[in-house]
Amino acid sequence: MTVPEAVPPVPPVPSVPSAAAVPPAPPGPPPAPPAPPAWSVAPGTGTGPATGVGPGAGPLTALPRPPGPLALAVADFWRERRRVAPVATLVVCGVVGIAGSVLLVGHRLGLGAALVGLAVWAAAVPALVRRRAVGDLVTASVAVALVGMVAVRDAGWVVALCLATAAGVTAVAATSARSAPAVLLSGASWVAGAFRALPWVGRGVGNLAGTRRGQVLGALRSVAITVVLLTVFGLLFASADKVFASYLPHLDADLLPGQLAVGLLVAVVVATLAHLALAPPGWSDLRPAPGRPARRGEWLLPVLALDAMVLAFVLVQVGGLVDGHAHILETVGLTYAQYARQGFAQLVVATALTLAVVAVAARRAPRESERDRVISRAALGVLCVGTLGVVASALRRMDLYVEAFGMTRLRLFVVVVEVALAAVLLLVMVAGVRWRGGWLPRAVVQVVAVAVLGLALANPDALIVRHNTTADLDIVLDVSYLQGLSADAVPAIERLAEPLRSCVLEAIVVDPPEGLADWNLSRHQADRALTAGDPIDTQGGSACARYDGSGR
Repeated sequence: MTVPEAVPPVPPVPSVPSAAAVPPAPPGPPPAPPAPPAWSVAPGTGTGPATGVGPGAGPLTALPRPPGPLALAVADFWRERRRVAPVATLVVCGVVGIAGSVLLVGHRLGLGAALVGLAVWAAAVPALVRRRAVGDLVTASVAVALVGMVAVRDAGWVVALCLATAAGVTAVAATSARSAPAVLLSGASWVAGAFRALPWVGRGVGNLAGTRRGQVLGALRSVAITVVLLTVFGLLFASADKVFASYLPHLDADLLPGQLAVGLLVAVVVATLAHLALAPPGWSDLRPAPGRPARRGEWLLPVLALDAMVLAFVLVQVGGLVDGHAHILETVGLTYAQYARQGFAQLVVATALTLAVVAVAARRAPRESERDRVISRAALGVLCVGTLGVVASALRRMDLYVEAFGMTRLRLFVVVVEVALAAVLLLVMVAGVRWRGGWLPRAVVQVVAVAVLGLALANPDALIVRHNTTADLDIVLDVSYLQGLSADAVPAIERLAEPLRSCVLEAIVVDPPEGLADWNLSRHQADRALTAGDPIDTQGGSACARYDGSGR
């Protein structure tokens, strides 16, 4: 009997511990629950959700409103102050500031001021070109031309009008204002840009100094103290000894504070224009939301009623122009001159009010369907065309008034205002064709600027002399008014017959230019005309005593 072969033993399989056999976790705090979303946390109550239940819970709160477009634009605007001004911009600011202090202080307004008005844009124009801001470049060019009139005209009222208009136009160009609110607030935007530009320039100066900023500031401080000491003691020694003063360079102590202030102001203007051109305010692109359209009948009633009144007025004016003096005298018992004088101011106000009515009516015009838009265009178009007739009537009235009583500065100015209003009406009509007027606010600014520039180029004082001395006026020529004109009128006065020529010229004082800074075209021409012309006839007393008012 055989013995079976022994089978090797099977190794034991390790047993898997059951869940009950797993040792318990060591004691400790339970894991923290996930944090609730931020919108569900009640402010000021810890981390509890805003459910009104449980510890740390608070009252239910609404989601915070996201910032609007204006708030975002303002935040972006002030964020640009963190930039660093380029070295080239800092150099331009310093050079133009020094030039402004030399050319403006101690001189009459003339070529120097015109050159400064051009130079302040030196750092801004490259940024405008890179942005391809053609509209802003055109507006800035008109502003520079307006400032340039200080080197062309001598009449103070013309120069003041040009400078005031140039300031507004410059603010519009620098802030890239395109909407009506942005244009109206462009001055405030420019002032905000000036405050924003100061840290921009400061960072540029600090970056220029680099790691040796402390040394550079110390050197500048030392130089400033040295200049102050030498200036004070030099002035004292120069006033004590004329011989010592002859060896010192000429320095007018009275002008020095003004030159420092003006130079700093001009440098700030240059920096502000450069920074605004580099980063214009974003709110210039914001436009008010369109108004809620009114019902067609509700909107048409006042507009059509105004259309009818305007057209009726224009028809009456046409009848008066056709029938002439007889119609006026028989109807109201007035002369042409009296008729013109009574109504011109009212017609100018009516024209301006019509523009305001059109602006409001366009916002509330029904435009839900094509028919609504056609009716709105037609109604407002009739109003604009009728108002152009009102403008023509106003200009005709002023023409009659000038023929009877002569031309004055005020009458010329209001004529320019009325012509500018007519041009704006035409622009409004063009915008109404396609019902798109995003370009209109800046175009209105350009029209006003061109109107003022045209008035300056027309030489109003010379026009007054030429008209009043040749027209058949209903009154005696006002010689005293002609004597109060500026050097702009001297070449025209030189062509008058004696004794009127000498009567007017003997009261006009012309100060010839003394240098480049105060050179002026009108003063130069007036001085040359007086030098080359016949001497003023004063034989036998004043020439005005021998003028009987008939020689023109």
